Amino acid sequence: MQHRRPRHHRRLIARAVGTAGVLAVALGAGVTPSMAAGKASDKQSATGSSPDEDSTNWAPENDSAALPKDAHAAATLSRGRASAVQLKLPAPSGPYKVGTFSQHLVDKSRTDPYVSGNRARELMVTYWYPASTTSGYPVAPWMPSISGAHFLYSRGLSPQQVALPQTSSHVLAPVDTKLGKLPVLLYSTGLHSDRAMGTALAEDLASRGYIVIAVDHTHDANEVQFPGNRLEVNTMPAGSHSSDTLNVRAADIRFVINQLGTIAKGGNPDVDHAKLPSGLSKSVDTSHIGMFGWSLGGAAVDTAMQLDHRIDAGANLDGQFFGTAPSKDLSRPFMLFSSGTHNRNNDSSWRKLWPHLTGYRVDIQLHGSRHLSFSDNEWLVPQVAPLLGLSPEQVQQQYGSIDPERAIKIQRVYLAAFFDKHLRGKHTTLLDGPSKSYPEIAFVR
Repeated sequence: MQHRRPRHHRRLIARAVGTAGVLAVALGAGVTPSMAAGKASDKQSATGSSPDEDSTNWAPENDSAALPKDAHAAATLSRGRASAVQLKLPAPSGPYKVGTFSQHLVDKSRTDPYVSGNRARELMVTYWYPASTTSGYPVAPWMPSISGAHFLYSRGLSPQQVALPQTSSHVLAPVDTKLGKLPVLLYSTGLHSDRAMGTALAEDLASRGYIVIAVDHTHDANEVQFPGNRLEVNTMPAGSHSSDTLNVRAADIRFVINQLGTIAKGGNPDVDHAKLPSGLSKSVDTSHIGMFGWSLGGAAVDTAMQLDHRIDAGANLDGQFFGTAPSKDLSRPFMLFSSGTHNRNNDSSWRKLWPHLTGYRVDIQLHGSRHLSFSDNEWLVPQVAPLLGLSPEQVQQQYGSIDPERAIKIQRVYLAAFFDKHLRGKHTTLLDGPSKSYPEIAFVR
């Protein structure tokens, strides 16, 4: 369990933000016991699963893993460097420019289960959408400054080492209303992870004509920055049951969809009355909603779809299921999208769900990838591996043998194909079976 930092620690964070022209962020991922023993393998069996049945690097406790033990030493040695490593994200591949904004939402009908005092549940969410123009609108950072500084500080690294990437999205750029009503996708990230970890996928889907909303699940996420430079950290009690956590996330998603309805009617649910981009209310299509998530966020998709029938299609990116949801029938389209060492052949929760998917279903596996490959870490960590004290062999153990650019491209293409099919009625042959263009994808039958 992670509690609020002592006051002097918070002052250090504030100074880091105030004195650095750009925020530094270090991205870390841990080595699981099976990896450390050299057991993990990308070699595929004839059934499509890894021969390593003991590999559970896709379990949610690895979503926000610790740095290697020598990372702090590596960071300390490099603090004297004159220039920071500037992290970069892959540009979106769709035809449209991308706008973005964040909202502060408060659900007065619920209390926050992770803090005392009967506080109303409050969330921060980020929207991405196709923009008609981006000229004159500032580029958004990957993570807000205070939360980014906490992210940095918790990993023992300094602003002089690594500069936070800029995104390809422009704050409050006008929505491209010429595209008409736009289908909506919601994103839930991994356990104790930040909503920013889905940026590479979210921006790309927005560039293809979707409104994408990423949700930070407050006090589950390691850091969430609210207006007024208020930082909320992970206060989830130790030993919290994963199924309870999924229920909280599903309720968060349902609440966000309700607020989306307010926007579609011309209202503004932001409790601080923050400005909305022009054209948004005209563009929201609440009759075509999908959801995707990574790891515990992927498991939350099934739970959210059981709770809210407005979600028309869902995709789970390498997430293990918990609770009773996998034992219930789901007639709406669902995609299981797994890493190279994980699918329903070695995950009993996936096997349990599979016969309960009574509508369209597809189970695909990205060979050469790992659990963390489905987050922005896949792209960012290799850029700073030397600073983190990670050898090429360790990077491959944690992120697989697939090239990061290739991994992100394939995820983008297959997610878009799935949601295009079920939210837009656009058929694609990619989901019919193996493709010569993407031999890394296997269909688990």
